[in-house]
Amino acid sequence: MASPFSTSPKTRPVPPLSRAKAGTPLYVHLPFCAAKCHYCDFFSVPDEDQDVDGMSAAILREAERRAPRSPRTVFFGGGTPSLFTEGQLAHLLDRLDALTGWRASAREVTAECNPESLDEAKARALLRLGVRRVSLGVQSLDDATLARFGRVHTSAQALRAYDAARAAGLDHVNVDMIYAAPGQSPARWESELERVLALEPDHLSAYNLTFEPGTRFHLELQRGSIAGVPEEDELAMLDTTRAACARAGLEPYEISNYAGPGEACEHNVNYWNNGPYVGIGPSAVSKVGHARAGNVRGIASYLARIGADGNAAVWSEELGPVARLGETWWLGLRLARGVEPARARATAGFEGGADRDPALEVVASLERSGHVEREGDRVRLTPAGLPVADAVGRRFLGIGR
Repeated sequence: MASPFSTSPKTRPVPPLSRAKAGTPLYVHLPFCAAKCHYCDFFSVPDEDQDVDGMSAAILREAERRAPRSPRTVFFGGGTPSLFTEGQLAHLLDRLDALTGWRASAREVTAECNPESLDEAKARALLRLGVRRVSLGVQSLDDATLARFGRVHTSAQALRAYDAARAAGLDHVNVDMIYAAPGQSPARWESELERVLALEPDHLSAYNLTFEPGTRFHLELQRGSIAGVPEEDELAMLDTTRAACARAGLEPYEISNYAGPGEACEHNVNYWNNGPYVGIGPSAVSKVGHARAGNVRGIASYLARIGADGNAAVWSEELGPVARLGETWWLGLRLARGVEPARARATAGFEGGADRDPALEVVASLERSGHVEREGDRVRLTPAGLPVADAVGRRFLGIGR
Protein backbone atom coordinates (compact mmCIF):
# COMPACT_ATOMS: atom_id res chain seq x y z
CA MET A 1 0.00 0.00 0.00
CA ALA A 2 1.25 3.46 -0.91
CA SER A 3 0.96 6.33 1.54
CA PRO A 4 -2.65 7.41 2.23
CA PHE A 5 -1.69 10.95 1.27
CA SER A 6 -1.99 12.08 -2.34
CA THR A 7 0.64 14.05 -4.12
CA SER A 8 0.18 17.77 -4.57
CA PRO A 9 -0.36 19.37 -8.00
CA LYS A 10 2.77 21.48 -7.47
CA THR A 11 5.55 20.57 -9.85
CA ARG A 12 8.46 22.80 -8.83
CA PRO A 13 11.40 21.04 -7.17
CA VAL A 14 11.66 21.36 -3.39
CA PRO A 15 14.50 20.37 -1.09
CA PRO A 16 14.31 16.70 -0.12
CA LEU A 17 13.44 15.74 3.43
CA SER A 18 16.30 14.91 5.76
CA ARG A 19 17.34 11.26 5.76
CA ALA A 20 15.10 9.19 7.99
CA LYS A 21 16.61 7.37 10.94
CA ALA A 22 17.51 3.70 10.73
CA GLY A 23 14.55 1.35 11.00
CA THR A 24 12.06 3.62 9.23
CA PRO A 25 9.66 1.66 6.97
CA LEU A 26 10.46 1.82 3.25
CA TYR A 27 8.04 1.88 0.32
CA VAL A 28 9.30 1.33 -3.25
CA HIS A 29 6.93 2.36 -6.04
CA LEU A 30 7.31 0.38 -9.28
CA PRO A 31 4.90 2.15 -11.63
CA PHE A 32 4.38 -0.31 -14.49
CA CYS A 33 1.23 -2.40 -15.07
CA ALA A 34 0.01 -4.64 -17.87
CA ALA A 35 -2.93 -2.24 -18.28
CA LYS A 36 -4.52 0.66 -16.42
CA CYS A 37 -7.52 -0.49 -14.39
CA HIS A 38 -10.67 1.57 -14.74
CA TYR A 39 -10.97 2.31 -11.01
CA CYS A 40 -7.29 2.97 -10.21
CA ASP A 41 -6.11 6.41 -9.14
CA PHE A 42 -2.60 5.36 -8.11
CA PHE A 43 0.17 6.47 -10.44
CA SER A 44 0.84 3.66 -12.89
CA VAL A 45 1.33 3.29 -16.64
CA PRO A 46 1.19 0.34 -19.06
CA ASP A 47 4.61 -1.29 -19.30
CA GLU A 48 4.70 -1.54 -23.09
CA ASP A 49 7.76 0.28 -24.51
CA GLN A 50 8.82 1.46 -21.04
CA ASP A 51 12.45 1.54 -19.91
CA VAL A 52 12.16 -0.80 -16.93
CA ASP A 53 15.93 -1.01 -16.42
CA GLY A 54 16.24 2.77 -16.55
CA MET A 55 13.49 3.09 -13.93
CA SER A 56 15.26 0.60 -11.67
CA ALA A 57 18.50 2.53 -11.99
CA ALA A 58 16.73 5.78 -11.10
CA ILE A 59 14.99 4.22 -8.09
CA LEU A 60 18.33 2.90 -6.86
CA ARG A 61 19.93 6.31 -7.28
CA GLU A 62 17.14 7.87 -5.23
CA ALA A 63 17.49 5.09 -2.65
CA GLU A 64 21.20 5.82 -2.36
CA ARG A 65 20.36 9.37 -1.28
CA ARG A 66 17.19 8.83 0.73
CA ALA A 67 16.42 5.25 1.75
CA PRO A 68 16.79 4.53 5.47
CA ARG A 69 19.29 2.03 6.74
CA SER A 70 17.88 -1.18 8.21
CA PRO A 71 14.16 -0.57 7.47
CA ARG A 72 11.89 -2.61 9.71
CA THR A 73 9.36 -3.17 6.90
CA VAL A 74 9.69 -2.98 3.12
CA PHE A 75 6.78 -2.81 0.68
CA PHE A 76 7.26 -3.10 -3.09
CA GLY A 77 4.10 -1.62 -4.59
CA GLY A 78 2.89 -0.03 -7.75
CA GLY A 79 2.08 -0.69 -10.38
CA THR A 80 2.84 -4.37 -10.57
CA PRO A 81 6.24 -5.42 -9.22
CA SER A 82 5.66 -8.99 -10.44
CA LEU A 83 5.84 -7.69 -14.03
CA PHE A 84 9.60 -7.35 -13.59
CA THR A 85 11.61 -10.32 -14.83
CA GLU A 86 13.50 -12.47 -12.35
CA GLY A 87 16.73 -10.85 -13.47
CA GLN A 88 15.36 -7.34 -13.09
CA LEU A 89 14.00 -8.17 -9.64
CA ALA A 90 17.32 -9.67 -8.58
CA HIS A 91 19.25 -6.58 -9.69
CA LEU A 92 16.88 -4.17 -7.96
CA LEU A 93 16.51 -6.07 -4.70
CA ASP A 94 20.19 -7.01 -4.42
CA ARG A 95 21.34 -3.44 -4.97
CA LEU A 96 18.70 -2.11 -2.58
CA ASP A 97 19.94 -4.55 0.06
CA ALA A 98 23.50 -3.36 -0.46
CA LEU A 99 22.32 0.22 0.15
CA THR A 100 20.03 -0.41 3.13
CA GLY A 101 20.63 -3.87 4.59
CA TRP A 102 16.89 -4.60 4.40
CA ARG A 103 17.25 -8.37 4.19
CA ALA A 104 18.80 -8.51 7.66
CA SER A 105 16.55 -5.90 9.25
CA ALA A 106 13.03 -6.16 7.83
CA ARG A 107 10.47 -8.07 9.86
CA GLU A 108 8.03 -7.92 6.94
CA VAL A 109 8.74 -7.69 3.21
CA THR A 110 5.75 -7.47 0.85
CA ALA A 111 5.43 -7.37 -2.93
CA GLU A 112 2.23 -6.60 -4.78
CA CYS A 113 1.57 -9.11 -7.54
CA ASN A 114 -1.08 -9.57 -10.22
CA PRO A 115 -2.25 -12.99 -11.42
CA GLU A 116 -1.17 -12.55 -15.03
CA SER A 117 2.47 -12.09 -13.99
CA LEU A 118 2.83 -14.51 -11.08
CA ASP A 119 3.70 -18.14 -11.68
CA GLU A 120 5.56 -20.57 -9.45
CA ALA A 121 8.96 -19.63 -10.88
CA LYS A 122 8.37 -15.93 -10.22
CA ALA A 123 7.04 -16.67 -6.74
CA ARG A 124 10.11 -18.78 -5.96
CA ALA A 125 12.33 -15.97 -7.21
CA LEU A 126 10.60 -13.45 -4.94
CA LEU A 127 11.01 -15.77 -1.98
CA ARG A 128 14.66 -16.40 -2.78
CA LEU A 129 15.27 -12.64 -3.05
CA GLY A 130 13.86 -11.94 0.40
CA VAL A 131 10.15 -11.28 -0.15
CA ARG A 132 8.11 -13.09 2.50
CA ARG A 133 4.60 -11.77 1.81
CA VAL A 134 2.72 -11.27 -1.44
CA SER A 135 -0.44 -9.24 -1.95
CA LEU A 136 -2.28 -10.80 -4.87
CA GLY A 137 -4.61 -8.51 -6.83
CA VAL A 138 -7.46 -10.91 -7.51
CA GLN A 139 -10.18 -8.20 -7.20
CA SER A 140 -12.96 -10.52 -8.41
CA LEU A 141 -13.64 -14.15 -9.30
CA ASP A 142 -16.26 -13.15 -11.86
CA ASP A 143 -14.80 -12.84 -15.36
CA ALA A 144 -17.37 -10.28 -16.50
CA THR A 145 -16.55 -8.06 -13.51
CA LEU A 146 -12.83 -8.43 -14.15
CA ALA A 147 -13.34 -7.28 -17.73
CA ARG A 148 -15.46 -4.36 -16.53
CA PHE A 149 -12.66 -3.39 -14.14
CA GLY A 150 -10.17 -3.40 -17.00
CA ARG A 151 -8.22 -6.28 -15.50
CA VAL A 152 -6.26 -8.46 -17.92
CA HIS A 153 -6.45 -11.73 -15.97
CA THR A 154 -9.25 -14.25 -15.60
CA SER A 155 -10.61 -15.91 -12.48
CA ALA A 156 -8.84 -19.13 -13.49
CA GLN A 157 -5.53 -17.28 -13.70
CA ALA A 158 -6.15 -15.78 -10.26
CA LEU A 159 -6.65 -19.20 -8.72
CA ARG A 160 -3.54 -20.55 -10.46
CA ALA A 161 -1.48 -17.60 -9.20
CA TYR A 162 -2.63 -18.23 -5.64
CA ASP A 163 -1.70 -21.90 -5.93
CA ALA A 164 1.68 -20.90 -7.41
CA ALA A 165 2.44 -18.65 -4.44
CA ARG A 166 1.66 -21.46 -2.01
CA ALA A 167 3.57 -24.07 -4.03
CA ALA A 168 6.62 -21.79 -4.02
CA GLY A 169 6.61 -21.78 -0.22
CA LEU A 170 5.20 -18.33 0.51
CA ASP A 171 3.61 -18.60 3.94
CA HIS A 172 2.06 -15.12 4.00
CA VAL A 173 -0.42 -14.49 1.19
CA ASN A 174 -2.88 -11.60 1.06
CA VAL A 175 -5.73 -11.56 -1.43
CA ASP A 176 -7.06 -8.19 -2.62
CA MET A 177 -10.76 -8.05 -3.51
CA ILE A 178 -13.19 -5.28 -4.50
CA TYR A 179 -16.91 -5.34 -3.79
CA ALA A 180 -19.86 -3.16 -4.83
CA ALA A 181 -18.89 -3.48 -8.49
CA PRO A 182 -21.47 -2.08 -10.93
CA GLY A 183 -24.36 -4.52 -11.15
CA GLN A 184 -23.06 -6.75 -8.37
CA SER A 185 -25.61 -8.09 -5.91
CA PRO A 186 -24.90 -9.00 -2.27
CA ALA A 187 -25.52 -12.66 -3.16
CA ARG A 188 -22.94 -12.58 -5.97
CA TRP A 189 -20.40 -10.93 -3.69
CA GLU A 190 -21.00 -13.52 -0.99
CA SER A 191 -20.42 -16.31 -3.50
CA GLU A 192 -17.11 -14.81 -4.67
CA LEU A 193 -16.02 -14.15 -1.12
CA GLU A 194 -16.71 -17.70 0.02
CA ARG A 195 -14.65 -19.04 -2.90
CA VAL A 196 -11.72 -16.82 -1.92
CA LEU A 197 -11.92 -17.70 1.76
CA ALA A 198 -11.98 -21.39 0.86
CA LEU A 199 -8.40 -20.89 -0.37
CA GLU A 200 -7.46 -20.07 3.25
CA PRO A 201 -5.53 -16.84 2.65
CA ASP A 202 -3.62 -15.46 5.61
CA HIS A 203 -5.00 -11.99 4.99
CA LEU A 204 -7.85 -10.48 2.99
CA SER A 205 -8.16 -6.89 1.80
CA ALA A 206 -11.77 -6.20 0.75
CA TYR A 207 -12.32 -2.70 -0.58
CA ASN A 208 -15.61 -1.02 -1.36
CA LEU A 209 -15.35 0.28 -4.93
CA THR A 210 -15.00 4.05 -5.06
CA PHE A 211 -15.19 6.30 -8.12
CA GLU A 212 -12.02 8.36 -7.75
CA PRO A 213 -11.61 11.58 -9.77
CA GLY A 214 -9.34 11.10 -12.75
CA THR A 215 -10.26 7.46 -13.28
CA ARG A 216 -12.19 6.02 -16.20
CA PHE A 217 -14.93 4.87 -13.82
CA HIS A 218 -15.37 8.40 -12.47
CA LEU A 219 -15.72 9.77 -15.99
CA GLU A 220 -18.30 7.11 -16.85
CA LEU A 221 -20.18 7.88 -13.64
CA GLN A 222 -20.38 11.55 -14.61
CA ARG A 223 -21.60 10.61 -18.09
CA GLY A 224 -24.25 8.31 -16.66
CA SER A 225 -22.92 5.23 -18.41
CA ILE A 226 -22.13 3.50 -15.12
CA ALA A 227 -23.79 3.53 -11.72
CA GLY A 228 -22.79 2.46 -8.25
CA VAL A 229 -24.76 -0.15 -6.34
CA PRO A 230 -27.44 1.03 -3.89
CA GLU A 231 -26.17 2.06 -0.47
CA GLU A 232 -28.16 -0.67 1.25
CA ASP A 233 -26.40 -3.26 -0.92
CA GLU A 234 -22.99 -1.80 -0.01
CA LEU A 235 -23.85 -2.09 3.68
CA ALA A 236 -25.08 -5.66 3.18
CA MET A 237 -21.80 -6.56 1.46
CA LEU A 238 -19.79 -5.06 4.32
CA ASP A 239 -21.79 -7.07 6.86
CA THR A 240 -21.37 -10.21 4.77
CA THR A 241 -17.61 -9.66 4.56
CA ARG A 242 -17.18 -9.26 8.29
CA ALA A 243 -19.32 -12.30 9.08
CA ALA A 244 -17.66 -14.55 6.49
CA CYS A 245 -14.16 -13.53 7.53
CA ALA A 246 -14.99 -14.19 11.18
CA ARG A 247 -16.10 -17.71 10.27
CA ALA A 248 -12.82 -18.17 8.38
CA GLY A 249 -10.71 -17.01 11.33
CA LEU A 250 -9.77 -13.64 9.82
CA GLU A 251 -10.32 -10.77 12.24
CA PRO A 252 -10.99 -7.19 11.06
CA TYR A 253 -8.03 -5.11 12.25
CA GLU A 254 -8.81 -2.20 9.90
CA ILE A 255 -11.96 -1.17 8.05
CA SER A 256 -11.03 -3.04 4.85
CA ASN A 257 -8.46 -5.53 6.12
CA TYR A 258 -8.83 -8.92 7.80
CA ALA A 259 -6.05 -11.13 9.09
CA GLY A 260 -5.32 -14.39 10.85
CA PRO A 261 -3.29 -14.36 14.06
CA GLY A 262 -0.05 -12.44 13.55
CA GLU A 263 -0.83 -11.71 9.89
CA ALA A 264 -1.84 -8.03 10.01
CA CYS A 265 0.24 -5.94 7.58
CA GLU A 266 2.71 -4.14 9.81
CA HIS A 267 3.77 -1.77 7.04
CA ASN A 268 0.23 -0.50 6.52
CA VAL A 269 -0.52 -0.34 10.25
CA ASN A 270 2.35 2.14 10.47
CA TYR A 271 0.54 4.39 7.97
CA TRP A 272 -2.68 4.24 10.00
CA ASN A 273 -0.71 5.06 13.14
CA ASN A 274 0.64 8.13 11.30
CA GLY A 275 4.18 6.87 11.73
CA PRO A 276 7.26 7.84 9.71
CA TYR A 277 8.06 6.24 6.36
CA VAL A 278 10.15 6.81 3.26
CA GLY A 279 8.76 6.36 -0.25
CA ILE A 280 10.97 6.19 -3.33
CA GLY A 281 9.95 6.06 -6.96
CA PRO A 282 7.60 8.26 -9.02
CA SER A 283 4.66 9.67 -7.01
CA ALA A 284 5.95 8.15 -3.76
CA VAL A 285 5.32 10.10 -0.55
CA SER A 286 7.54 10.26 2.53
CA LYS A 287 6.96 11.36 6.12
CA VAL A 288 10.04 12.14 8.16
CA GLY A 289 9.56 13.78 11.52
CA HIS A 290 6.56 16.06 11.11
CA ALA A 291 7.28 16.87 7.44
CA ARG A 292 5.84 15.22 4.33
CA ALA A 293 7.07 15.37 0.76
CA GLY A 294 6.04 13.75 -2.50
CA ASN A 295 7.74 12.86 -5.74
CA VAL A 296 6.68 13.93 -9.19
CA ARG A 297 3.97 11.84 -10.92
CA GLY A 298 5.43 10.98 -14.29
CA ILE A 299 7.92 8.60 -15.85
CA ALA A 300 9.94 11.03 -17.97
CA SER A 301 9.84 13.75 -15.31
CA TYR A 302 10.95 11.37 -12.56
CA LEU A 303 13.81 10.01 -14.66
CA ALA A 304 14.88 13.54 -15.59
CA ARG A 305 14.86 14.85 -12.02
CA ILE A 306 16.71 11.86 -10.64
CA GLY A 307 19.18 12.07 -13.49
CA ALA A 308 19.82 15.74 -12.79
CA ASP A 309 20.44 15.73 -9.04
CA GLY A 310 18.79 12.67 -7.53
CA ASN A 311 15.87 14.64 -6.10
CA ALA A 312 12.35 13.94 -7.43
CA ALA A 313 10.41 15.78 -4.69
CA VAL A 314 8.04 18.43 -6.04
CA TRP A 315 6.00 19.26 -2.96
CA SER A 316 6.48 19.32 0.77
CA GLU A 317 4.54 20.46 3.81
CA GLU A 318 4.75 20.55 7.57
CA LEU A 319 1.44 21.03 9.32
CA GLY A 320 1.03 22.51 12.75
CA PRO A 321 0.56 20.26 15.78
CA VAL A 322 -3.24 20.63 15.92
CA ALA A 323 -3.63 19.66 12.25
CA ARG A 324 -1.24 16.74 12.79
CA LEU A 325 -3.37 15.66 15.72
CA GLY A 326 -6.48 15.69 13.52
CA GLU A 327 -4.77 13.57 10.88
CA THR A 328 -3.61 11.08 13.51
CA TRP A 329 -7.22 10.57 14.61
CA TRP A 330 -8.49 10.46 11.01
CA LEU A 331 -6.07 7.65 10.20
CA GLY A 332 -6.14 5.82 13.51
CA LEU A 333 -9.89 5.41 13.73
CA ARG A 334 -9.67 3.10 10.73
CA LEU A 335 -8.05 0.54 13.02
CA ALA A 336 -10.30 -1.80 14.98
CA ARG A 337 -8.39 -1.05 18.16
CA GLY A 338 -8.98 2.67 17.65
CA VAL A 339 -6.94 5.57 18.99
CA GLU A 340 -5.30 6.18 22.34
CA PRO A 341 -5.60 9.97 22.91
CA ALA A 342 -2.29 10.29 24.77
CA ARG A 343 -0.44 8.41 22.05
CA ALA A 344 -2.12 10.53 19.37
CA ARG A 345 -0.88 13.69 21.08
CA ALA A 346 2.65 12.28 21.28
CA THR A 347 2.61 11.21 17.60
CA ALA A 348 1.44 14.66 16.53
CA GLY A 349 3.84 16.52 18.80
CA PHE A 350 0.88 18.23 20.48
CA GLU A 351 2.05 19.56 23.84
CA GLY A 352 -1.17 21.04 25.19
CA GLY A 353 -2.14 17.98 27.24
CA ALA A 354 -5.58 16.43 27.65
CA ASP A 355 -7.11 19.61 29.07
CA ARG A 356 -6.44 21.48 25.83
CA ASP A 357 -6.81 18.59 23.36
CA PRO A 358 -9.35 19.74 20.72
CA ALA A 359 -9.79 16.18 19.44
CA LEU A 360 -11.49 15.21 22.69
CA GLU A 361 -14.30 17.67 22.00
CA VAL A 362 -14.97 15.88 18.71
CA VAL A 363 -14.81 12.53 20.51
CA ALA A 364 -17.41 13.68 23.02
CA SER A 365 -19.74 14.78 20.22
CA LEU A 366 -19.31 11.47 18.38
CA GLU A 367 -19.93 9.53 21.58
CA ARG A 368 -23.24 11.33 22.00
CA SER A 369 -24.21 10.47 18.41
CA GLY A 370 -23.23 6.84 18.93
CA HIS A 371 -20.45 6.74 16.33
CA VAL A 372 -17.50 6.12 18.68
CA GLU A 373 -17.06 4.48 22.06
CA ARG A 374 -14.37 4.19 24.69
CA GLU A 375 -12.77 0.92 25.69
CA GLY A 376 -10.18 1.39 28.39
CA ASP A 377 -7.76 4.07 27.25
CA ARG A 378 -8.83 3.86 23.59
CA VAL A 379 -11.54 5.34 21.41
CA ARG A 380 -12.89 3.26 18.55
CA LEU A 381 -15.71 3.21 16.03
CA THR A 382 -19.00 1.64 17.05
CA PRO A 383 -20.97 -0.65 14.72
CA ALA A 384 -22.99 2.45 13.80
CA GLY A 385 -19.82 4.41 13.08
CA LEU A 386 -18.17 1.79 10.92
CA PRO A 387 -20.28 2.30 7.75
CA VAL A 388 -19.71 6.08 7.92
CA ALA A 389 -16.06 5.89 8.98
CA ASP A 390 -14.91 8.36 6.32
CA ALA A 391 -17.35 11.00 7.51
CA VAL A 392 -16.43 10.36 11.15
CA GLY A 393 -12.73 10.68 10.38
CA ARG A 394 -13.21 13.94 8.48
CA ARG A 395 -14.66 15.49 11.62
CA PHE A 396 -11.14 15.41 13.08
CA LEU A 397 -9.47 16.92 10.01
CA GLY A 398 -11.30 20.17 10.70
CA ILE A 399 -9.78 20.83 14.12
CA GLY A 400 -6.57 22.32 12.81
CA ARG A 401 -7.76 24.05 9.68
